[in-house]
Amino acid sequence: MARRDAIAKDAEILVLRHQVAVLRRQVGRARFTWSDRALVALLAGLIPRVRWTAFVVTPKTILGWHRRLVARRWTYAHRRPGRPSLGRETVELIVRLARENPRWGYLRIVGELRKLGITVSKASVATVLARHGLPPAPRRDGPTWSQFLSAQAKGVLATDFFHVDSVMLRRYYVLFVIEVDSRVVHLLGVTANPVMAWIVQVARNFTSDLEDAGHRFRFLIRDRDTKFTASFDEVFRAGRIEAIRTPVRSPKANAFAERWVRTVREECLDHLLIYSRRHLDSVLGTYVRHYNESRPHRGRRLATPLPRHDQPRTGEVCRRDILGGIIHEYDRAA
Repeated sequence: MARRDAIAKDAEILVLRHQVAVLRRQVGRARFTWSDRALVALLAGLIPRVRWTAFVVTPKTILGWHRRLVARRWTYAHRRPGRPSLGRETVELIVRLARENPRWGYLRIVGELRKLGITVSKASVATVLARHGLPPAPRRDGPTWSQFLSAQAKGVLATDFFHVDSVMLRRYYVLFVIEVDSRVVHLLGVTANPVMAWIVQVARNFTSDLEDAGHRFRFLIRDRDTKFTASFDEVFRAGRIEAIRTPVRSPKANAFAERWVRTVREECLDHLLIYSRRHLDSVLGTYVRHYNESRPHRGRRLATPLPRHDQPRTGEVCRRDILGGIIHEYDRAA
């Protein structure tokens, strides 16, 4: 009886070995789960090494499985190489800024954090926002700057008009000047009738303010709008500022002024209803103050056009709503 059982067992083993050989010819590579690997690695310890050829995998593979099982058994916590992760408070602040300001891009958030004494990279901000399911803001690429403007930026002003229509469909014209180097914006005036006398008067007021502040500029870039008359150019010439007209149909030649018009529309005017000239004057005055004193500028390496006083590095981050909440400013509580 015992001999018959031994013969049956040997026959079963031969059948299994033959079936394994057949499967080897048909299957390119067997797929093992972790439970399969653990079972094979444990049973391999009960079979002599010389008989490991019975397995569908090589002895080297079995030894590798065993090493990984041992490594899993004795794993321990350790710090992963690389930069330390951002603190929870910083991550929450990045997410807060992104959600409260959907038009802000990565660099704008980096600039706001730098104002608050927190230094993070653009890549870190992108990683945090992606982890929280927040897509990047639309990319806003400015126009190419000419070599002349780049070389002479400290002594160059740019000016232009743009119009705003009120809720009563009354059109108002806004005249402004921007300093090309510092990006400081000067609001010269708002009017419904940009006649020559008004334009010349606001230009005189501006040049007088420049002289009182001791600021010196060499050139004023303007387009060929007929509202800019010879009398307008003469006012600046008296202040030793030469007016330079852009080529015909070349808006990029006055790129800094054109870009600021786009900025004030996207960040301010497109989100408000204007009721009167006085209302428009107040709105633009508030936005210009925000732009000059609080808004980080990519062209100035995320610094504000006008230098800010040193901000405290600690304390609660407070939000200040501007223009009814369409713009937010952040500072540390004193």
